[in-house]
Amino acid sequence: MKIDKTSPVFFGTNDLDALSAAARNAPRRRTNRDFHESASHPAHRFLNAVEPDSYIRPHRHTEALKGETFVVLRGACGLVLFDGAGDVTSATLLRAGGETLGAHVPAGVFHAIVSLEPGSVFFEVKAGPYDVRTDKEWGSWAPAEGGPEAGAYLERLRALFV
Repeated sequence: MKIDKTSPVFFGTNDLDALSAAARNAPRRRTNRDFHESASHPAHRFLNAVEPDSYIRPHRHTEALKGETFVVLRGACGLVLFDGAGDVTSATLLRAGGETLGAHVPAGVFHAIVSLEPGSVFFEVKAGPYDVRTDKEWGSWAPAEGGPEAGAYLERLRALFV
C-alpha cells in the first residue's frame, strides 16, 4: 500500500475483513498492511492478519532497539516466549477485548505468535529499518517455515492454549 504522507489513513472492520480474506488466500496464510512508507522508515507500523494454520517460526531481534509491540484487534493469538535452547518460558493468550490484548517483547527474546482463531488480526509496531539479512535470528531448534516438521511443531505450540 502506498502511503500518502499528507493525509490520515483510517481503517475499520471492512479493512480487517478484507485483510483476513487476503490472508486466507495467501500461500503463507497471512498478510499485512503497512502504514510506514518504506522498509527504510525508522518506525514500522502495520496490521497483520494471520490464520490458524500459518506457522511463524520462533525468532528474536538482536538489535537493541528492535523490540516489538503487538495488540490484537480481532480474534485471538498466543504469544510464546522461549529460552535460547527452545524451551517455552511463557505462553500468553492475547485476545481482542480480553483481559490481555497485547504485549511488548523486548529485543533479544525468542518469540512466536500463533493464531488461534480464523480472522485474527493484530497491530504491530517495531523499529525500522527492515533489512531481511539482519532482521531476525531464527531459533535453530525450531523447524524452518515450509519444512516437513513445521506443521507438527505449530500444533504443539497451539496446544499450549487449549
